[in-house]
Amino acid sequence: MITTAPTSSSSTSLLSSAATASQSAASVNTAANSAATDATPTATSTNALSSLTSNFNTFLTLLTTQLKNQDPSSPMSSDSFTSELAQFASVEQQVDTNTNLKTLISLTQDGQQSTDMSLVGKTAVATTSELPLQNSSSSVSFNTTTEAPIAIAVSDSNGTVVKTAELTSTVGANTWTWDGTSDSGARLSDGSYNIAVQTADTSGNTFDVPFTVTGTVTGVTRNGSSIYVKMGDSIIDMSNVNSFSDAPTSSTTSTSSTSSGSPSSSS
Repeated sequence: MITTAPTSSSSTSLLSSAATASQSAASVNTAANSAATDATPTATSTNALSSLTSNFNTFLTLLTTQLKNQDPSSPMSSDSFTSELAQFASVEQQVDTNTNLKTLISLTQDGQQSTDMSLVGKTAVATTSELPLQNSSSSVSFNTTTEAPIAIAVSDSNGTVVKTAELTSTVGANTWTWDGTSDSGARLSDGSYNIAVQTADTSGNTFDVPFTVTGTVTGVTRNGSSIYVKMGDSIIDMSNVNSFSDAPTSSTTSTSSTSSGSPSSSS
């Protein structure tokens, strides 16, 4: 079983590094969530189509003006006229194609989103630094090839570190669960938090430990061509979700400060 790491100057440095990393994750995730709920991609697509339509109308105006004001003694050659009509038809076709393509993409995305709604209630495992706290429970899984010092830091959306843990991992799979209590013992509300997991080598150099988070899907949304999975207040890009399962996330946690290794853990 993984044990709580003893406090030392090296562990303090590792924990400080993890705290900084979780604060950085908070900034990145806040920006990503803002982009996920922003309608800018759709607006950009609409503006592009409007621009093409405007160019089409301008072309039509120029062509008719040219025909109205041509020199009767030297009218436009049939070759030039035919060429400009071909350009006219080409632009018109582009407008129609873009309109139809936009409609088709929208229908496809709506259908995909409706299908993805069947994921609500399932347990999702995702590679993300967003940590969904649901029903006062969240969990993080990671692997280490040797027993190693591990520092975990959790920060809120403002970048304030609310929970830290110092552990020694076991070889192989490890799972750390959090019951939503802060370092001061206060019970925090469910929501989206940010987490960093770090370790250090024998020289004291710190580096990130790859990890996944687990949560229950509460909704599916999309913005443009991107599909997002909601786990409570956490909004995670579908491309970062590794798997779904019917098994519910366990809500059983321990309030101690030690973390257990594979197959379970506590915070």
